[in-house]
Amino acid sequence: IARATAAALNKSGQVRALLTRNDDRFIPLGGRVAIARRADADLFISIHADSAPNLLARGASVYTLSETASDAVAARLAARENQADIIAGVNLGVEAPGVGDIMIDLARRDTLNQSAVFAETLQRALEPRIGFRGEFHHFAGFYVLKAPDVPSVLLETGYVSNVDDARLLFSAYGQAAIAQGIAAAVESFLR
Repeated sequence: IARATAAALNKSGQVRALLTRNDDRFIPLGGRVAIARRADADLFISIHADSAPNLLARGASVYTLSETASDAVAARLAARENQADIIAGVNLGVEAPGVGDIMIDLARRDTLNQSAVFAETLQRALEPRIGFRGEFHHFAGFYVLKAPDVPSVLLETGYVSNVDDARLLFSAYGQAAIAQGIAAAVESFLR
Protein backbone atom coordinates (compact mmCIF):
# COMPACT_ATOMS: atom_id res chain seq x y z
CA ILE A 1 0.00 0.00 0.00
CA ALA A 2 2.84 2.38 0.83
CA ARG A 3 4.65 1.63 -2.43
CA ALA A 4 1.43 2.06 -4.43
CA THR A 5 0.76 5.36 -2.65
CA ALA A 6 4.27 6.65 -3.40
CA ALA A 7 3.96 5.57 -7.04
CA ALA A 8 0.61 7.35 -7.41
CA LEU A 9 1.97 10.54 -5.85
CA ASN A 10 5.19 10.52 -7.86
CA LYS A 11 3.29 9.78 -11.08
CA SER A 12 0.99 12.78 -10.62
CA GLY A 13 4.01 15.05 -10.33
CA GLN A 14 2.34 17.25 -7.71
CA VAL A 15 4.13 15.63 -4.78
CA ARG A 16 7.47 13.90 -4.34
CA ALA A 17 6.93 10.86 -2.14
CA LEU A 18 9.81 9.29 -0.23
CA LEU A 19 9.53 5.92 1.51
CA THR A 20 11.46 5.25 4.70
CA ARG A 21 12.27 1.83 3.23
CA ASN A 22 11.60 -0.14 0.06
CA ASP A 23 12.04 -3.60 1.52
CA ASP A 24 11.31 -5.54 4.70
CA ARG A 25 14.33 -4.39 6.70
CA PHE A 26 13.89 -2.90 10.15
CA ILE A 27 14.45 0.82 10.68
CA PRO A 28 14.23 2.03 14.29
CA LEU A 29 11.30 4.33 14.98
CA GLY A 30 13.55 7.33 15.54
CA GLY A 31 15.28 6.58 12.24
CA ARG A 32 11.96 6.75 10.42
CA VAL A 33 11.25 10.18 11.88
CA ALA A 34 14.83 11.28 11.10
CA ILE A 35 14.37 10.31 7.43
CA ALA A 36 11.31 12.54 7.21
CA ARG A 37 13.03 15.43 8.95
CA ARG A 38 16.20 15.15 6.81
CA ALA A 39 14.01 15.24 3.70
CA ASP A 40 12.32 18.38 5.02
CA ALA A 41 9.02 16.52 4.66
CA ASP A 42 5.77 18.44 4.60
CA LEU A 43 3.90 15.36 5.83
CA PHE A 44 4.69 11.96 7.39
CA ILE A 45 2.33 9.00 7.06
CA SER A 46 3.05 5.74 8.85
CA ILE A 47 0.99 3.03 7.13
CA HIS A 48 0.13 -0.17 8.99
CA ALA A 49 -2.25 -3.12 9.08
CA ASP A 50 -3.49 -4.12 12.54
CA SER A 51 -4.37 -7.46 14.10
CA ALA A 52 -6.41 -8.40 17.15
CA PRO A 53 -7.28 -11.51 19.13
CA ASN A 54 -10.94 -10.64 18.47
CA LEU A 55 -11.41 -11.83 14.89
CA LEU A 56 -14.48 -9.59 14.54
CA ALA A 57 -12.40 -6.40 15.05
CA ARG A 58 -12.27 -4.58 11.76
CA GLY A 59 -11.95 -1.21 10.10
CA ALA A 60 -9.33 1.42 9.48
CA SER A 61 -8.35 4.16 11.90
CA VAL A 62 -6.17 7.26 11.83
CA TYR A 63 -4.04 8.32 14.79
CA THR A 64 -2.44 11.64 15.62
CA LEU A 65 -0.13 12.40 18.50
CA SER A 66 -1.27 12.76 22.07
CA GLU A 67 0.48 11.67 25.21
CA THR A 68 -2.95 10.66 26.49
CA ALA A 69 -4.58 7.94 24.43
CA SER A 70 -8.13 8.53 23.24
CA ASP A 71 -9.18 5.03 24.25
CA ALA A 72 -7.86 1.71 25.59
CA VAL A 73 -7.35 0.26 22.10
CA ALA A 74 -5.25 3.28 21.09
CA ALA A 75 -3.16 2.98 24.27
CA ARG A 76 -2.47 -0.73 23.68
CA LEU A 77 -1.65 -0.18 20.01
CA ALA A 78 0.78 2.67 20.74
CA ALA A 79 2.46 0.67 23.51
CA ARG A 80 2.91 -2.29 21.16
CA GLU A 81 4.20 -0.18 18.23
CA ASN A 82 6.54 1.82 20.46
CA GLN A 83 8.16 -1.41 21.65
CA ALA A 84 9.49 -2.05 18.13
CA ASP A 85 12.80 -0.34 18.90
CA ILE A 86 13.29 -2.26 22.13
CA ILE A 87 12.70 -5.48 20.24
CA ALA A 88 15.36 -4.43 17.72
CA GLY A 89 17.79 -3.69 20.54
CA VAL A 90 17.38 0.07 20.86
CA ASN A 91 15.89 1.38 24.08
CA LEU A 92 14.42 4.79 23.37
CA GLY A 93 14.27 5.66 27.06
CA VAL A 94 18.03 6.10 27.22
CA GLU A 95 18.67 7.80 23.85
CA ALA A 96 17.83 11.33 25.02
CA PRO A 97 15.61 11.26 28.10
CA GLY A 98 13.49 14.37 28.47
CA VAL A 99 14.84 16.27 25.48
CA GLY A 100 12.21 14.95 23.07
CA ASP A 101 9.37 15.89 25.40
CA ILE A 102 10.67 19.44 25.84
CA MET A 103 11.04 19.89 22.07
CA ILE A 104 7.56 18.56 21.47
CA ASP A 105 6.08 20.89 24.08
CA LEU A 106 7.80 23.92 22.51
CA ALA A 107 7.27 23.27 18.82
CA ARG A 108 4.34 20.91 18.39
CA ARG A 109 1.12 23.00 18.64
CA ASP A 110 0.81 24.04 15.00
CA THR A 111 2.06 20.66 13.82
CA LEU A 112 -0.58 18.90 15.93
CA ASN A 113 -3.30 21.07 14.40
CA GLN A 114 -2.05 20.35 10.88
CA SER A 115 -1.92 16.63 11.69
CA ALA A 116 -5.55 16.71 12.80
CA VAL A 117 -6.58 18.54 9.62
CA PHE A 118 -4.79 15.92 7.53
CA ALA A 119 -6.43 13.11 9.52
CA GLU A 120 -9.83 14.55 8.57
CA THR A 121 -8.77 14.95 4.93
CA LEU A 122 -7.54 11.35 4.90
CA GLN A 123 -10.76 10.09 6.41
CA ARG A 124 -12.86 11.88 3.77
CA ALA A 125 -10.72 10.44 0.96
CA LEU A 126 -10.71 6.88 2.33
CA GLU A 127 -14.29 6.60 3.61
CA PRO A 128 -15.72 5.51 0.24
CA ARG A 129 -12.93 2.95 -0.15
CA ILE A 130 -12.60 1.33 3.30
CA GLY A 131 -14.66 1.22 6.46
CA PHE A 132 -13.43 2.83 9.64
CA ARG A 133 -13.43 1.37 13.15
CA GLY A 134 -15.95 3.51 15.05
CA GLU A 135 -14.62 7.02 15.29
CA PHE A 136 -12.03 7.41 12.54
CA HIS A 137 -9.67 9.74 14.45
CA HIS A 138 -7.87 8.47 17.53
CA PHE A 139 -5.04 9.87 19.62
CA ALA A 140 -2.03 8.09 21.11
CA GLY A 141 1.64 8.61 21.90
CA PHE A 142 3.16 6.84 18.89
CA TYR A 143 6.87 7.55 18.69
CA VAL A 144 6.75 7.97 14.88
CA LEU A 145 4.35 10.90 15.29
CA LYS A 146 6.66 12.94 17.52
CA ALA A 147 8.54 15.03 14.96
CA PRO A 148 7.84 18.54 16.24
CA ASP A 149 7.88 20.12 12.79
CA VAL A 150 6.32 17.51 10.48
CA PRO A 151 2.55 16.93 10.48
CA SER A 152 2.18 13.20 11.04
CA VAL A 153 -0.46 10.50 11.09
CA LEU A 154 -0.43 6.77 11.63
CA LEU A 155 -2.93 4.99 9.41
CA GLU A 156 -4.15 1.53 10.36
CA THR A 157 -5.62 0.29 7.09
CA GLY A 158 -7.62 -2.52 8.70
CA TYR A 159 -7.17 -5.81 10.54
CA VAL A 160 -5.32 -8.69 8.89
CA SER A 161 -6.91 -10.90 11.56
CA ASN A 162 -10.39 -10.14 10.16
CA VAL A 163 -11.40 -12.14 7.09
CA ASP A 164 -13.17 -9.26 5.33
CA ASP A 165 -10.44 -6.67 6.05
CA ALA A 166 -7.70 -9.13 5.07
CA ARG A 167 -9.44 -9.88 1.78
CA LEU A 168 -9.38 -6.16 0.94
CA LEU A 169 -5.85 -5.53 2.26
CA PHE A 170 -4.30 -8.43 0.35
CA SER A 171 -6.11 -7.80 -2.92
CA ALA A 172 -4.61 -5.73 -5.71
CA TYR A 173 -7.92 -3.87 -5.94
CA GLY A 174 -7.96 -3.04 -2.21
CA GLN A 175 -4.34 -1.94 -2.13
CA ALA A 176 -4.84 0.29 -5.17
CA ALA A 177 -8.05 1.78 -3.76
CA ILE A 178 -6.41 2.59 -0.43
CA ALA A 179 -3.31 3.99 -2.15
CA GLN A 180 -5.42 6.21 -4.42
CA GLY A 181 -7.34 7.49 -1.39
CA ILE A 182 -4.16 8.29 0.51
CA ALA A 183 -2.65 10.00 -2.55
CA ALA A 184 -5.79 12.10 -3.09
CA ALA A 185 -5.75 13.16 0.57
CA VAL A 186 -2.06 14.12 0.43
CA GLU A 187 -2.50 16.20 -2.71
CA SER A 188 -5.58 17.90 -1.31
CA PHE A 189 -3.90 18.67 2.01
CA LEU A 190 -0.71 20.02 0.47
CA ARG A 191 -2.63 22.22 -1.98
